[in-house]
Amino acid sequence: MNDPTPSRAVRILDEAALDAAHGPAPALDRSLAWWHVGSVRHPDRAAVRRSMLHHLRDHTDALVRTCRPGHLTGSALVVDPSTRRILVLHHAKLQKWLQPGGHADADAALDRVALREATEETGIEGLRVVLPAVDLDIHEVRPPKEDAHLHLDIRFLVLAPPGAQEVGNHESTALRWVTLEELHALTDEDGLRRLAARGLALLDRLGLDRPGV
Repeated sequence: MNDPTPSRAVRILDEAALDAAHGPAPALDRSLAWWHVGSVRHPDRAAVRRSMLHHLRDHTDALVRTCRPGHLTGSALVVDPSTRRILVLHHAKLQKWLQPGGHADADAALDRVALREATEETGIEGLRVVLPAVDLDIHEVRPPKEDAHLHLDIRFLVLAPPGAQEVGNHESTALRWVTLEELHALTDEDGLRRLAARGLALLDRLGLDRPGV
């Protein structure tokens, strides 16, 4: 595999459009995962991007949750464009405030993974994902009854429809809409703070806080 030079054209897709683009069934297609990682071009993420690409090159099972020392995941910064508030959840296993997200489980369409996890964990229908991804992060997780391992996380801005009402599931103990300032008071997770800042900056650049967008 060679380092890609993907298009930077921004697209906003719902679940049906993603399935039409990728096909409904998961596919262990590392080239698509490679594209998602390579699309993130923030200079400060260059070393993280290289590490992810090397991991994809060296591990044929990089999209499977049993892969060690880690595996790819997809997560979502869920934002209400009209209020610029971010939806975070208090993770039941990890006991911290986080963005929605989860395992790829062999699906190389990390945008779909992020959107699926956001829908399942927030209960909000009609979410839309913004492509390409806005951030990359590698961090260690220590779930109960599991070995410590790495999540190589591809992160997307996800837009909530007006008046969205969240309904959590068993994976969280609470959900909360917060401003960027409130998020900083709620968590010291640098990765989540960075993701929130980049997601809101993209929202500003695209004018997605305007009514009807």
